[in-house]
Amino acid sequence: MNRNDEWCFACGRDNPIGLKLDFHEENDTYISTFTPGPEHQGYGGIMHGGLVSTLLDEIMARYLYAKGLTAVTAKLEVRFRHPTPIGQELRICGWITGQRGKMYELAGDISLPDGTVTAEGKATVAVKGDE
Repeated sequence: MNRNDEWCFACGRDNPIGLKLDFHEENDTYISTFTPGPEHQGYGGIMHGGLVSTLLDEIMARYLYAKGLTAVTAKLEVRFRHPTPIGQELRICGWITGQRGKMYELAGDISLPDGTVTAEGKATVAVKGDE
């Protein structure tokens, strides 16, 4: 991560209002956890859909960064399956589903401690440069 990335809203350590996500890889899956607070809600008790989308975008595109690639999201699709509640730890997972040249296809989901999937994502992510 370069110095400017420390201001990333999702993972940057210097962003005072950021989510400050941490990540690890397990069995070809990139994983993070996050517990949304009241400042992350849309409707009462439910996480804002834009922030749900942010979590999915970050877990998928950042997985390529973890693999040493510089990449940007070209397309993001989110399916909201259930409301994502405030105050429960969320498990955010992303994995690579395919590659064609410099374009990667990824999928991801967000689940509750009981295993309920609240949102699913698909992304097309473009690798920048000659990597």
